[in-house]
Amino acid sequence: MDGDIIARLGYLALLLAAVGGWVIVEYRRRMGQALRTAAAWGLIFIGVMTGYALWQDIRTDVIPSQLVTASGTVELPRAADGHYYATLTVNGAPIRFMADTGATNMVLSQDDARRIGIDPEGLLYLGQASTANGIVRTARVTLDSVDFGPFSDAPFSAWVNDGEMEGSLLGMDYLGRFRIEIAGDRMILSR
Repeated sequence: MDGDIIARLGYLALLLAAVGGWVIVEYRRRMGQALRTAAAWGLIFIGVMTGYALWQDIRTDVIPSQLVTASGTVELPRAADGHYYATLTVNGAPIRFMADTGATNMVLSQDDARRIGIDPEGLLYLGQASTANGIVRTARVTLDSVDFGPFSDAPFSAWVNDGEMEGSLLGMDYLGRFRIEIAGDRMILSR
């Protein structure tokens, strides 16, 4: 152990001794009440930790997600990061795309390409794309099916990016098939 760890352990031991000493002095004739109070605070702590651990699941249930209306439009809520995300079923697998009106094409990350049955290592990266992170190599692929709410497009050309991407991009070659309206914090897509 290095000096920092020993100092931290010493600090925690001192803090524990101070709090423990206060509890013993304060509750010296009421230990049952001290145990009940400690149990209550322990349960509160466990509840907060459980809520924190489940936040991603809770957030997706509470915050509105992609909605297909009765009139056949698809509404995308604005995410906390200010972008709009759409989930399309590509070759039978759900893929989450960021709607990017600044992108020309539908671009798949290598991870998403694998999820729909495309081997990125076996592709010929003959194309180039200019991105915010510089020039990247791309490979053209043909998707057998692209389903978005009530809309189906097949076959559809897309690109697989040879660089690192956090997610796939839904560019204007696909978004251009829709009438796009931004209303408040929603992007509304219709045909």
